[in-house]
Amino acid sequence: MAIQLSVAVRNARLDAFETTVGTAAILRIRTGAQPSSCATADSGTVLAEATLPSDWMAAASSGSKGLSGTWQDASANAAGTAGHFRIYDAAGTTCHLQGSVTATGGGGDMELNNTSIASTQTVTITSFTLTDANA
Repeated sequence: MAIQLSVAVRNARLDAFETTVGTAAILRIRTGAQPSSCATADSGTVLAEATLPSDWMAAASSGSKGLSGTWQDASANAAGTAGHFRIYDAAGTTCHLQGSVTATGGGGDMELNNTSIASTQTVTITSFTLTDANA
């Protein structure tokens, strides 16, 4: 039999994630496949980097938590194809979350308006949701 958690516990775990990472979290979108874990060194080229809004995730509801505010880099760092993302603390040194990237509707962990990024273009995140396990 599988362990099951109440929605209230799942929501609390999700809300604790944003608290742990802190305000002014940094999002980096990179080329290539994501590393094997957040503890593994960065890989690929940084295509876009954005400091997320101070309240960057909506309050958890029904065991899920979505992006809040506008997630955007107004001037991409480099040209290339987005492959994965990492979210860091405000210092940009500790990776707390990573995942796949696809274009809007592509089903990636994070969806962008365009995965073929040109240097200095605006990169907008169109979808990102965390869902807690053990429902």
